[in-house]
Amino acid sequence: MPLSLSVGAWLINRAFVPVPAFTRRFVAIADGASVQECADLARAFEPDGPWALLAMGDGSACRGTAAPGYDDPRALPYDKSVERALATADLAALRGLDPVLSAELLVAGRAPWQVLAAAAEGGTWRATMEYADAPYGVAYFVATWERA
Repeated sequence: MPLSLSVGAWLINRAFVPVPAFTRRFVAIADGASVQECADLARAFEPDGPWALLAMGDGSACRGTAAPGYDDPRALPYDKSVERALATADLAALRGLDPVLSAELLVAGRAPWQVLAAAAEGGTWRATMEYADAPYGVAYFVATWERA
């Protein structure tokens, strides 16, 4: 498995709620996937019964001169908007993330977050932001969403 999916499996294996191995699906989506491709992937899940989705991806990698993408003044506002969207389960804001700007800011999470937004359509969600910071100039977010 690619490293991102291996990390996801590792996280799921350490979850407090056991997830039977036979019910797990690991799917990767390209950073450059279109908004429509993200929505199409989400629709393909069609879960029977309760489900959980672990969407993984980094925010911008342009937060300071030591960042992998160096310093870009657009990075902090971009990351703050993603943080707000994840913290409030704002599906429209996640769907509206610009693929071009995201690529310029070296964002690896745009496509997974747009899959998340499409998968969460039609639900009411209670969101909690667990972590938001940018060590080493790369933004990381950990948020949990539960049906309200």
